Amino acid sequence: MKVTFKGKEVKLIGIPPEVGDSMPNFTVLNKDKHKVTKDNLLGKVSLISVVPDINTPVCSIQTKTFNQTMDQFPNVNFLTISTNTIQDQQNWCAAEDVKNMQLMSDKNLSFGKATGLLIPESGILARSVWVLDPNGKILYRELVDEITHEPNYDAVLNELKQLH
Repeated sequence: MKVTFKGKEVKLIGIPPEVGDSMPNFTVLNKDKHKVTKDNLLGKVSLISVVPDINTPVCSIQTKTFNQTMDQFPNVNFLTISTNTIQDQQNWCAAEDVKNMQLMSDKNLSFGKATGLLIPESGILARSVWVLDPNGKILYRELVDEITHEPNYDAVLNELKQLH
């Protein structure tokens, strides 16, 4: 699949997993600098929102949009993953009054490498949204073809509604 940034094609480090695949193992850091792995998500449905840089308008909109829908799905893990530092993410949460969404730092690029979403030339992740079943299997995947565009929120939320 071709991914572009402002119309220019960018190369991903690998081939992202498909629907039906098991999400690869990864390690990211939460706001308390604790490691969070795929295994920590097992047992509940998970929505993973991947943003290139939390400090940009589209990433901010994407994260706030999912944060606002979390209350409809109390039994779902909601995560936003970016390569921003934990401090960047916490500053953003404070400025935007986001309290529920768990922001995870992939500063070590574990998630980006495991999923093939890392764009090596810029060190950011390709914008995408994932829904995992309680066993870590991918039920839904949207790899946004133009990084500056928002994902299809309705499609993701419809997927979550079907699971409840």
